[in-house]
Amino acid sequence: MNTLEELKQLIKSSFGIEPKTLKADAPLADYGLDSLSLAELLFAIEEHFNLDFPDDRADVKTLAGLAALIDELKLAAIA
Repeated sequence: MNTLEELKQLIKSSFGIEPKTLKADAPLADYGLDSLSLAELLFAIEEHFNLDFPDDRADVKTLAGLAALIDELKLAAIA
């Protein structure tokens, strides 16, 4: 399972949003995720992927952007 699919499953388990309705390039706000929900999602991402999400990079607005950042952080962690 790739990072984008893992994110969709994480959103389903955290917020009950069906993965098939999630579009990679749509703004997360389109799914009713407000700033509090996004903070919760970032904490869930940190736990699920076992990484630290830098505060200065927490402004990602789409699933595709989040997946790319997670992949970047995972690569940096093993380098």
